[in-house]
Amino acid sequence: MRPYSFLTLIVLLSLLFSACSKQPTATSSATDSAQSADSGAGAGSSGAASSASGSSASARPAAEAPAPLIVPAGTVLTVRLGETLSSKDSQAGEAFTATVTSAVTVDGKTAIPADSTATGTVVDAKPLGRFKGGASLQIKLTSVKINGKEHAIETSSVVRTAKGKGKRTATMVGGGAGLGAIIGGLAGGGKGAAIGALAGAGAGTAGTAFTGNKDIVLPAEAALSFKLEQPLEVK
Repeated sequence: MRPYSFLTLIVLLSLLFSACSKQPTATSSATDSAQSADSGAGAGSSGAASSASGSSASARPAAEAPAPLIVPAGTVLTVRLGETLSSKDSQAGEAFTATVTSAVTVDGKTAIPADSTATGTVVDAKPLGRFKGGASLQIKLTSVKINGKEHAIETSSVVRTAKGKGKRTATMVGGGAGLGAIIGGLAGGGKGAAIGALAGAGAGTAGTAFTGNKDIVLPAEAALSFKLEQPLEVK
């Protein structure tokens, strides 16, 4: 009986040892499976969150840009000259600067702020003696800087002429008929002429100086008004 008991004991110990050696492997496999499942669940949650975030972002409407302001043709733009211009010293094609004196509004909104910088060009300048014995000076605006951005503009021209002795005219062309005139009155026994007052200062006829029967001068800081010939879009 004893040999059989001894053999039985050996078999039982072998089975017990075998069972103990296999248990960690099973436990490890179960742990790995659980971790893999957790990782998959985490990735799925992250993907779902990213997808939800992307859908939310795409669902939000983009901010609409404000509609541009349109300054209509015919709008009067009044400026002050930054430098002196004259029929004698200025040349055709010469550029000049000016400053907007008052804001231009559209539908209650400021389209062109006051103190905006404008630029212009001398269209024509003829000193005394080259234009049928008289002088002529014609200028217009070409651009205006609004909030740091340059905008090209088309405006009427302001024209000053002097013909003969004592007769002076000041007109705006390109946007209508002449809007002002100077009438010289005789003085001193028919010799010379008195310079009359300007009419229509708001139409660009103010700020003109005449030196006797010589040339036309538009001094610095002179206020001049120009009409837009084309609409101006301000974004």
